Amino acid sequence: MKFTVNREKLQKALQRVGSIIGSRSMLPVLGNVMIQAEEGVLTLTTTDLEIRISTKVDAVVEEAGVTTAPARKLASLVGCFVGTDVVFEVDDKDHIKIKCGTSHFTLLGLPAADFPAAVEFEAQREIKIKESDFKRMIGSISYAVSADDSRKVLTGVLLSARESTVTLVATDGKRLAMQEKTPEAIEGGDGDAIIPLKAASEARRLLEGDAVMTIRLGDKQCTFVAGGFELTTKLIEGTYPNYRQVVPASFARTVEVPTSVFLAKIETVSLVLSDSSSYIILRFENNQLNLQASSAEVGEGSDMVEIAFEGEPFEVSFNPAYLADPLRNADADKIRMKINDPLNPVAIEGSEGFLYVIMPIRKK
Repeated sequence: MKFTVNREKLQKALQRVGSIIGSRSMLPVLGNVMIQAEEGVLTLTTTDLEIRISTKVDAVVEEAGVTTAPARKLASLVGCFVGTDVVFEVDDKDHIKIKCGTSHFTLLGLPAADFPAAVEFEAQREIKIKESDFKRMIGSISYAVSADDSRKVLTGVLLSARESTVTLVATDGKRLAMQEKTPEAIEGGDGDAIIPLKAASEARRLLEGDAVMTIRLGDKQCTFVAGGFELTTKLIEGTYPNYRQVVPASFARTVEVPTSVFLAKIETVSLVLSDSSSYIILRFENNQLNLQASSAEVGEGSDMVEIAFEGEPFEVSFNPAYLADPLRNADADKIRMKINDPLNPVAIEGSEGFLYVIMPIRKK
């Protein structure tokens, strides 16, 4: 096996696949990247047995073949090399000779036969959507995914296809974030899939263009196919809660608030709070939104935002971190807060198709 590849292109390809490296204590080859050389192209693949990422890079292939190399060591070397091209020669014992400029190294690889094979699955439906749209959708809701493994389905992102709409949902039981979008196409009819947060975050990290990507959904797996990579992940099995029941049918008040100003005020006033169980009070009155917070250990603080509000003053309290999260990811100059009373769910709307529902905190 022998090939030559541009150093910068190889470095970028290694960065694409480098974050999915399994534990060597489980299976030594999981710490390696599989490198397959054939007909002018290299395919680099890593896996942790839950997620599998592949990417391709152009190369001059003199002798086709396949091997695996220590992923992190190879990435570190390529990052340090000074030179335009990197030359690889691999013998039948998977000893990998690497040359770049004045640098000469040999890495001890492992046979590609030891690398876990891809599990084939039949796609039940396909969704075609712009990379930029899906990246924005994941970013707008992923922070609301639960970290509690006791309810496994909530540790993932729900992808729901209904007629001509794709909906992504995340909830931890205390707040819910939802983003809807009309994709380029949905084939195979309606259906739901729960994507592990790690896989959704990896897909978001890798998406970098505005081309149309394809999401292939099977019974237990799904694959994201984009211009620069292919990512396959196991799905979380189970039934996701009926998220639409959480959203009140109507609201008594709707208030527009400038997003960046509101976020800055929340972060500033929250500095006097001492622990995660503390809350911030919002008081709406006389075209003002007043923010107040206090703690026995630190002190107290207040600030205000000018808004358009008339009517009877009222107060509502929130976990400040939960209130700030959607503002950081709303992708809109203004958000709309929809409120009934201090005890029932409050909705926040931002960019088109975005909805966030949060429960107020009952003051002690």
